[in-house]
Amino acid sequence: MSMKAIYIQGKYLKNPEEMKVETIPIPEPNKDQVLINVKAVGANFFDYLQIQGKFQVKPEVPFTPGSELSGVVVKVGDSVTKFKVGDKVFGSIPWGAYAEYAVSEVSNLIKMPDTLTFEQAAGIHITYPTGYTALVLRAKLQPGETVLVLAAAGGVGMAAVQIAKALGATVIAAVGSESKFEVCKEMGADHTINYSEKGWVNKVMKLTNGKGVDVIYDPVGNLREAFKCIAYHGRALVVGFAGGVYEKFMTVHILNKSASILGVVYNSYLRGENGSTDTESEVWKGILDIIAKGSVKPIVFKTKYIGLERTADALNAIVNRQTYGKAVVIPTPSQSKI
Repeated sequence: MSMKAIYIQGKYLKNPEEMKVETIPIPEPNKDQVLINVKAVGANFFDYLQIQGKFQVKPEVPFTPGSELSGVVVKVGDSVTKFKVGDKVFGSIPWGAYAEYAVSEVSNLIKMPDTLTFEQAAGIHITYPTGYTALVLRAKLQPGETVLVLAAAGGVGMAAVQIAKALGATVIAAVGSESKFEVCKEMGADHTINYSEKGWVNKVMKLTNGKGVDVIYDPVGNLREAFKCIAYHGRALVVGFAGGVYEKFMTVHILNKSASILGVVYNSYLRGENGSTDTESEVWKGILDIIAKGSVKPIVFKTKYIGLERTADALNAIVNRQTYGKAVVIPTPSQSKI
């Protein structure tokens, strides 16, 4: 049996336009895995890095890229008891998602809530636990505190905005274009600012009556500037470097505000490096609870990328900062009405 998939052969690529859809064998799950009929794939910036061989998870060529997905279980390994054929699931795998079928370890999957569509579910397995881990476990966010979310209209930022609001915080959404203000408001942001304009830090200080923000959530690498508006005893969360810049930082600024800078790597919790093996279940219980209450609703980018041939378009849109929420690829055109 064969399937369609993005298949990278020979060498890593220079850009998404070089990706090709090929016909390859459907993978066979081992005794601890399941086979999924992929309904939707969440496109990520790190997919762009992975096809170039620049991401931490670096598969050997040939391979199929893509991590976040949702779909229906069509085959289970002999040792699998958690899922059965027909179950709707979502999750993330190291690579292999940009395909009509994919195999996954059971531990990488979660049963889909009835309140989510396949498109919505395809984009939450990485972004939402990262946001929850950062805000709840690392920053210890409290109701009534103020959070500044950088790149708030992106998948990672949007998750943080919604989670922070669900936890009772005041949220200032920072984006690079005023065209993204409306979607930030739809997500529940209390205030929006354009951080590509001069003087944006002063605007944040005015919004907080001169106090500054209690928590900064930075997935892009703009902490040096954002730190100017942190409150005393504030916490700055370093979530990523999507802007491609590793910043140098003056530690005197940390001292002057008695502030903390906290790194966030959700995978370290999955590996038990924090001393607990229960963190993943704790995080997902919290996320699924606020989803069930309707406090969080994953937002999918308006452009539908139907067919694996549109994968390059989705990745380029992310790289060029033309998206909001989650850009999603539908592998099979016949599944576009899901």
